[in-house]
Amino acid sequence: MARFVATDLEGTLSTGEVWRGIAAYLKTYGHARDHQIFFATHFIPALLARVGLTDKQAFRNQWLVDQATLLRGNSSAELDTLAEWVVENELWSKRRVSVIAELQKHHAAGCTIILASGAYEPIANAFARRLEFENVRVLSTTLEMVNGRATGNLVGEIAVDAVKAQRVRALIGANQLSAAYGDTAADAPMLELSAEPVAVAPDPVLKKTAQEKGWRILTE
Repeated sequence: MARFVATDLEGTLSTGEVWRGIAAYLKTYGHARDHQIFFATHFIPALLARVGLTDKQAFRNQWLVDQATLLRGNSSAELDTLAEWVVENELWSKRRVSVIAELQKHHAAGCTIILASGAYEPIANAFARRLEFENVRVLSTTLEMVNGRATGNLVGEIAVDAVKAQRVRALIGANQLSAAYGDTAADAPMLELSAEPVAVAPDPVLKKTAQEKGWRILTE
């Protein structure tokens, strides 16, 4: 029987944030004004979500949808360049070494690692390459491409919450995850699929769930 381990990316494998990395890339390569306008229009919704007056996950999902418009017109090669830059300068430098070390042990024991993330596919793929695992699958959010260029839209639903869990379940079939790692309440449905759910520096809601269910908690 095949063995799988699933993990979230942002907050779980890295304390870095994709949106910050994309913003820094745009500022560095001549698109600062585009990001400034984008950020200005999202500042109040971000503030409301931060203080708990609106749903944080709903805001994060909308941010992903809207931020994709900043990538409109980019070719696949240009998106890959952006993704490598974001991983190098924002995600990999802030990686959680201890969590990645656990994944390395699972991989050495014959498990296929599933990187399940709401991040755009080029960025999730770039991070997966840094892990240097032979057996790794990426489930992420797909950017729509037409005639080789990003349209600024997404394909399908964002890979978070129940959608993420459904995609993991579809991939592993009748198998059970040997372990799963996540950091927010949106990862709970995926963690539920696992024989060993691990909450990594969890948000308050996931922390409470983990405590109630006896899941392992990593506080790094």
